[in-house]
Amino acid sequence: MSFPSDGSLRFEIQARCSQTGARAGLLHTAHGAIETPVFMPVGTQATVKALTPRDLLDDLNAKIILANTYHLFLRPGHERIERLGGLHQFMAWPRSILTDSGGFQVFSLDNLRKITEEGVLFRSHLDGDQHLFTPQSTVDIQLALGSDIMMVLDECLGYPATYEAARESTDRTIRWACAAFEHYRKRQKGLHCALFAIVQGGMYPGLRRACAERLLELEAPGYAIGGLSVGEPRALSLEIAAATAPLLPADRPRYVMGVGMPEELPLYVAQGVDMMDCVLPTRNARNGYLFTSQGKVVIKQAQYLDDPSPLDPACDCYTCRTFSKAYLRHLLQAGEILFSTLATLHNIRYYLDIMRRMRQAILVDKFPEFLKSCATAVADS
Repeated sequence: MSFPSDGSLRFEIQARCSQTGARAGLLHTAHGAIETPVFMPVGTQATVKALTPRDLLDDLNAKIILANTYHLFLRPGHERIERLGGLHQFMAWPRSILTDSGGFQVFSLDNLRKITEEGVLFRSHLDGDQHLFTPQSTVDIQLALGSDIMMVLDECLGYPATYEAARESTDRTIRWACAAFEHYRKRQKGLHCALFAIVQGGMYPGLRRACAERLLELEAPGYAIGGLSVGEPRALSLEIAAATAPLLPADRPRYVMGVGMPEELPLYVAQGVDMMDCVLPTRNARNGYLFTSQGKVVIKQAQYLDDPSPLDPACDCYTCRTFSKAYLRHLLQAGEILFSTLATLHNIRYYLDIMRRMRQAILVDKFPEFLKSCATAVADS
């Protein structure tokens, strides 16, 4: 099954799991085909922290990364990036880019922003200057950046939130999405950027359903599930995603924003999710928290002081092929920049390998066995 959509984006489903909602596909953009399910490394400010584009291309074979509208708008500015050839040329990244609208960042500013029907009035966390994000302006910013996939401006509520607050927020998100798509469809002709809608609704399944039903009227080329990882228990995140994903078109890519731990990735894919992103692999790497096939490794612990073994004997990334746990611990303790590079390289590789193994399991209709093996590994770790 293949769905042609706005711009140069096309989604092709290649296989479905016979027992779960998991599916494997190809997401075609102007900058290449992306095998799904996919995890997108986060490159908030036009860089995946501690890595070069060559690392991402040659060592990790990442097909898509995520950048952020809020941060790039503030510094160096979308107009400057556009003058310099767009985000792909600016950061020397030849493959696909998804840009978040900045909604999550703006709403996390708390006392530095004010929500109105027009949009969000906020003060920069850098210099205190005042700015206004509207559904239309965030589309314009992302078009200037030239990303392959853009996100609408949405309102992201923290947890917990009352039903009334969530209802008002959801209604506003729907109105903003309608305004964003009206503006986008006037502007995007001939461009390769596709705009995704975002389903909100807090932790209320009824509001999620109502939001999804309204957003389906937009015929978006893809749909995201937003408003997770905002302080709620992880089990509730999965519950809301599981309730929302089946409401979205089966022939469009489904993207759950901001999740999750490695053991959670297969659980989201089992619900029919195709795309995910999270800062955990990069942020945890820089702090010495490493994911391995044998469980987590907190490399600063003294037990690794004289350990000559590789970080993960089951991993063939450059870090694991070349260096010992003792050396990695030394780099962290010495405050060496190289530690962040080696640790981040491994953690992202670990995430991408999980996704690749999942995809292969779906293609050969062995995904339930994959799920069971993951649950066993978590129980044993």
